[in-house]
Amino acid sequence: MGLVLTEEQMLLKETASQFFQEKLPVANLRKLRDEKNKDGFDRAAWKEMADLGFTGILVPEAYGGTEFGPVGLGLILEQAGRTIAATPLLSTVLLGTTAIQLGGTDAQRQTLLPEIAAGNVLLALALEEGPHHNPTRVATSAKAEGDSYILNGEKTFVLDGHVANQLVIVARTSGEVDSRNGLTLFLVPATTDGLTITRTIMADNHNAANVTLKNVKVPAAAVLGSVDAGADILEPLLDFGRIGLAAELLGLIQESFDQTLTYIKERKQFGKVIGSFQALQHRMAEMFAELEVCRSIVLDALSAIEDRRNDVPSLACLAKARLSEASRHITNECLQMHGGVGMTDEYDIGLFMKRARVAAASFGNAGFHRDRYATLEGF
Repeated sequence: MGLVLTEEQMLLKETASQFFQEKLPVANLRKLRDEKNKDGFDRAAWKEMADLGFTGILVPEAYGGTEFGPVGLGLILEQAGRTIAATPLLSTVLLGTTAIQLGGTDAQRQTLLPEIAAGNVLLALALEEGPHHNPTRVATSAKAEGDSYILNGEKTFVLDGHVANQLVIVARTSGEVDSRNGLTLFLVPATTDGLTITRTIMADNHNAANVTLKNVKVPAAAVLGSVDAGADILEPLLDFGRIGLAAELLGLIQESFDQTLTYIKERKQFGKVIGSFQALQHRMAEMFAELEVCRSIVLDALSAIEDRRNDVPSLACLAKARLSEASRHITNECLQMHGGVGMTDEYDIGLFMKRARVAAASFGNAGFHRDRYATLEGF
């Protein structure tokens, strides 16, 4: 498809923009932070998102969803990025729905997809086990015992882990710790005996948790996909997650740019607005050009998923690497143009910088994806 939005997509974007600006502005994130909200997101707003069809945007109509597609979800995530809204969109709507679509049995789909679309069930992907993204380095074990599996291990940085009703846990059923082969995905209820979920306080005030599994027993029916072939689900799942994060970062840097443009048009030094200084104009022009490049990359990547193209892995790497670097550069520039007040909590720009740093590190930083892109392209 061309790098333009359809009339329906434009309407969805406008609806999402209005919703996040009115219901989940940056002030909402501050409120959650200052009140030390136990959920870390606004459940009332989440229900409204379900009513608007946002939570079921990837769910087929047969299961109560709207099936609007990846581009539609990307547009919603972009608008969420403009207010750095803390929501389970990424963990549940993108990762959870996609995991079930890719590997779920008929029973798993019938049980979970309608509940996700209705906003009643939250999911979280429990993958990471170290400080850096390494999707095949999995030591958490799953040993067969009759008609069940016994899981033992630890997971870190589980997005929305402490509020999830179900966890998609990546465990090793065979092979060496770093092997791609031998991974299996399990759907595990958060209330299962032996499962301990501990919320962590993140710099960006978004949800994450550490998960410990000690002799967690699950039935064979909990397997998502095929035993030992979990990587076949995990790889496209993560690529969609990376592109989704890139879409959120696009909204984040656009809002950072817009707020800074407004600020330099009003702030005066030496009797002149600082936006009239040529040095700042050059820096803003550079950021504007980078924003337009990023917008094209993200839309192309989302379109590749929707069109089921073969270049999705490469585009996922390109989008995540470019948006991770762009978000660092642009939020740095915007904070500097705000001057000293940019470092204070009174202004929002510091919150955008923190969110950009955490999102850039999630599911692989720019260095990880440059290396993976080179490998995919045969270098």
